[in-house]
Amino acid sequence: MTSKSASAPTAKFQPLTPKSWPDLDILFGTHGAYSGCWCMWWRLTGPDFRKQLGQGNKRAMKKIVDSGEVPGILAYVGGQPAGWCSFGPREKFGRLERSPTLKKIDQEPVWSIVCYYVDKPYRGQGLMEKLTKAAIDYASRQGARIIEGYPVELTGKVRLDAAYTGIAPLFRQMGFVEVLRRAENRPIMRYYIEKK
Repeated sequence: MTSKSASAPTAKFQPLTPKSWPDLDILFGTHGAYSGCWCMWWRLTGPDFRKQLGQGNKRAMKKIVDSGEVPGILAYVGGQPAGWCSFGPREKFGRLERSPTLKKIDQEPVWSIVCYYVDKPYRGQGLMEKLTKAAIDYASRQGARIIEGYPVELTGKVRLDAAYTGIAPLFRQMGFVEVLRRAENRPIMRYYIEKK
């Protein structure tokens, strides 16, 4: 896989805070990114997620942001919100631990990258790579030393919407290493941040 960063638009990045919340609202639109998800899938049980699909998930995410937690980072191109990456300490994402495929592999403290959303006009331009780098940089400033990702392997038939957790070839290209694989197309990968 070749890097698309050379052709990627110039982007700026901003952690999601109450001040930048309106930009997430614009980016996700009336459908809440992926069918009313509002990036709450990894944080909730299945029944709770379905119960508050749409506006309930939006309110739940807004509550997280208003609490002072930074649940992700926004990308801007030409001043417009263009993309999103959700990440944070692994313990914020209960669904990971409940997943037979993605449950914890050791006791190391890790930050997890769980989701991407790139608006249609900006897809295929390398923005996922830039969002990943921005997420790593932010997590590093917060003291993270291991970033964990759960990308899909591009083998066989993979639906585009299944790649919302990232794609394995890109993660490898960026220096992530596979540490475990419990499912054929879903490796657990880690990026190790060097101490300065």
